[in-house]
Amino acid sequence: MEKPRLDLGQLRAGHGGERWRVESVRRCRGGFGGHHRFSPHDRSQDSISFSGSFRRRRRVKLKETVDAALLFQPHVVVTVDSKGFSFRLLKLLRARHSQQYADGPIHFHYVAPSFWAWKGGQARLKNLAKFVDHIFCILPNEAEVCESNGLSANFVGHPILEDALELNQGEDASRIWKLAGSRENFWSKHQVPSGGTIISLLPGSRLQEVARMLPIFAETVTMLKSSILELLTVIHVAPNQHVEDYIDGFVRKWPVPVILIPGGEAQPKYEALSASRIALCTSGTVAVEMQLARLPCVVAYRAHLLTELFIRYKAKIPYISLPNILLNTSVIPEALFEQCTPGKLTSLLMELIHDEGLREKQALAAPEVMKLLWPSEKLAKGAQRESSGKCLYGSPSMIAASTILDYVKTTSI
Repeated sequence: MEKPRLDLGQLRAGHGGERWRVESVRRCRGGFGGHHRFSPHDRSQDSISFSGSFRRRRRVKLKETVDAALLFQPHVVVTVDSKGFSFRLLKLLRARHSQQYADGPIHFHYVAPSFWAWKGGQARLKNLAKFVDHIFCILPNEAEVCESNGLSANFVGHPILEDALELNQGEDASRIWKLAGSRENFWSKHQVPSGGTIISLLPGSRLQEVARMLPIFAETVTMLKSSILELLTVIHVAPNQHVEDYIDGFVRKWPVPVILIPGGEAQPKYEALSASRIALCTSGTVAVEMQLARLPCVVAYRAHLLTELFIRYKAKIPYISLPNILLNTSVIPEALFEQCTPGKLTSLLMELIHDEGLREKQALAAPEVMKLLWPSEKLAKGAQRESSGKCLYGSPSMIAASTILDYVKTTSI
């Protein structure tokens, strides 16, 4: 029997959640036929209805994206992260369909806004329910607060868990909460000298933040090399052409030997992390990746002066890295704003290298952090499926796909 048709539109206005996006689409395909790709400029010869992966560029305007969505008429629209662009898109789509007295697509959004981090954040949730039908939450307790404010939501787990499931080859990663790549493979492939000390650097995923943080990291490495013999740095490069080009040019004058690890694939990344002694990273999801890899780290963050002033005025929480926020304690050292200097970072990194207690503190906190980011066992088992012979136990993408399919099966499509 032919599968019912589901045309699924996804828009990703940034680099976050890419693995989740790909996997959620693949799992939706298991229950329905139809199309699932999108680009506002895509005019393929077959009847592609709405998009696959869309990266915001200045030349692509919001109006063009709305027009493309109206033209392709998907049953479901899923926006991923980048709430500013995504919410404007969903709001305009809902308004245009209301003007035409037409039933529009169901609107899903992946990654709830960080209402818990800002003064007055919860007050904004009620307005979202006007144009967002359902929110996929990646942090515990977010869904409960969304629901209490009239916004349908469920907790699907953090996207970093997709890495755990992939590299653990479909095993029940909820029993593991740890990823360890082969350091021997990394040492052999890159001919790392015996006795060398490797520090992983993760300067960010957006060009603006990389351009701000990498010079600070370079000065920090210059200061470190006088104290650490045979220092080798590994820079993890986000899958962003502008970032790749910038880093390629910048490291030509790098103070110590450097290895660039391209983003997008989990295995090379975790092999490099396993071979590293410590890491220095710009605030973001990478702090959770360090916990998953059991790699002690220091988190650094600088922004434009006005952005820093805004954060100081509006923020409700004292931390910026997710493990510290979840545990409400300073497990991972943070150097923020004017404290984010090469001298301060050098001091924190040297302390982490020499103090086994500090490293052990982060290692002991990691299982608790990962447990908080994993969905409940009941929810995970409810979404469990078999695919390609692997048990994909309750992954975030599978739970999200199951939620989407439950929605559309109750409607006539």
